[in-house]
Amino acid sequence: MIKPALSYLDVIRWTRDKFNHPIAAYNVSGEYAMVKAAAKMGYIDEEKIVMEILTSIKRAGADIIITYHALNVAKLLRK
Repeated sequence: MIKPALSYLDVIRWTRDKFNHPIAAYNVSGEYAMVKAAAKMGYIDEEKIVMEILTSIKRAGADIIITYHALNVAKLLRK
């Protein structure tokens, strides 16, 4: 497991390239809080940013993403 996921996208990619095992990435509470605070202040579009963050973690090579955004993303993906 690699954490914090967002800060270590390069480590996720390096690990993906070096090992043939499932890679888990943990989108930690500080990253979640940062998004929530910026959205509350009106600085960002929360849905778009969350999807961009999770997409970047997946593109870096994570097979599993553990995130506090999971329930909201599940709802978004069902739309």
